[in-house]
Amino acid sequence: MIQITSPATLGLTALILFIAIFGRYVLFSLTFWWLFKVSLKEQFAHRAVQTRPRKAGQDWREIGWSMVTSLIFTGIAIGIILAYQRGYTKVYTDITSYPLLWYPASIVLVLFIHETYYYWLHRWMHWPGVYKWVHKTHHDSITTSPWTSFSFHPIESTLQAIIIPALTFVLPLHISAVGLILLIMTLSSAINHLNTEIYPHNFDRHWLGSRLIGATHHSLHHTQFRFNYGLYFTFWDKWMNTESPDFHRLFSKKTQKETQPVE
Repeated sequence: MIQITSPATLGLTALILFIAIFGRYVLFSLTFWWLFKVSLKEQFAHRAVQTRPRKAGQDWREIGWSMVTSLIFTGIAIGIILAYQRGYTKVYTDITSYPLLWYPASIVLVLFIHETYYYWLHRWMHWPGVYKWVHKTHHDSITTSPWTSFSFHPIESTLQAIIIPALTFVLPLHISAVGLILLIMTLSSAINHLNTEIYPHNFDRHWLGSRLIGATHHSLHHTQFRFNYGLYFTFWDKWMNTESPDFHRLFSKKTQKETQPVE
């Protein structure tokens, strides 16, 4: 892990981290945007989940908010590095420090905790007194795109960012496992906000697909507001009866083999 030993290395580390975090967002967003809006546009045209035009300048507003989000993520990452250097976290670099089985188990456990934290945080952010101050910025993107994936108010960005760093203080996590979790988070967010369903027909009924959130599932949250609060997985929405009743019908319609006009 990077060692911060002076104000100069602190500034350089912050710059490198910001480029890595914001660059990762741009890379994933640009890749999905180009792939499904340019390269495969004709093949996936009928899979667009929403047809409401995006607001003028929406892409740039989302990118602007995403830069702020990336700055916040960078600040928190610097804090974790400093805590690690002082021995406060349980992040480890020697893969043999714990049984190898713990490596995948730790990733699954963190994703479960993150999902649980986010589901209930998300429901709280929809309370009327909270929504306009914290979550409205993200919901200004009613018709989403990959650029929406990091577009949050700074308060929401901070609330979203603290859970995984907090877990490094209580759970032993290999440094590469932390990186993999963050990669999964970015990839999942880009897919969920794509507004084009990329999963195959009947995947929503598959043992795996029924548990994963995709573009159709999350786009319904942006249009209906009171359903589909999950982040990676659907289990909390199913357990709490907050999965949209329109999900399976819309997913089937958007993924049927024959191309049809978009409504």
